[in-house]
Amino acid sequence: MTEYEILLLLAPELSEEKQTEIVDRVRTLIEQGGGTVERHDPWGRRKLAYPIAKQEDGIYHLLDFTAEPETLDELTRVLKIDDDVLRHLATRRPERGPAEPVAARAAIGDHAGEPVDAPEEE
Repeated sequence: MTEYEILLLLAPELSEEKQTEIVDRVRTLIEQGGGTVERHDPWGRRKLAYPIAKQEDGIYHLLDFTAEPETLDELTRVLKIDDDVLRHLATRRPERGPAEPVAARAAIGDHAGEPVDAPEEE
């Protein structure tokens, strides 16, 4: 089993129910392939750097999971077919990499002028 993370970019007009349906379908495909979903982190609506399919915004979801490479191939095939998924990117997690995504919580434009990797003040 290999550890992966996949970032889903969904169409901005999708309802919460439709978003949940897509994420559940991803979970089901992973589990059917013998993998496990370790974490789901909904990032929410973000402005895109450039329009994709005439859309200026998108809804992001990050999932961390373990699976066989064949399962990832099937997952990628299914996501390419779905018109509600604007883009997706699956990457292998580094063995000793960070457990949490770096700077995932800050929306574009938030904390302008602060370095992305600045430690949070308590």
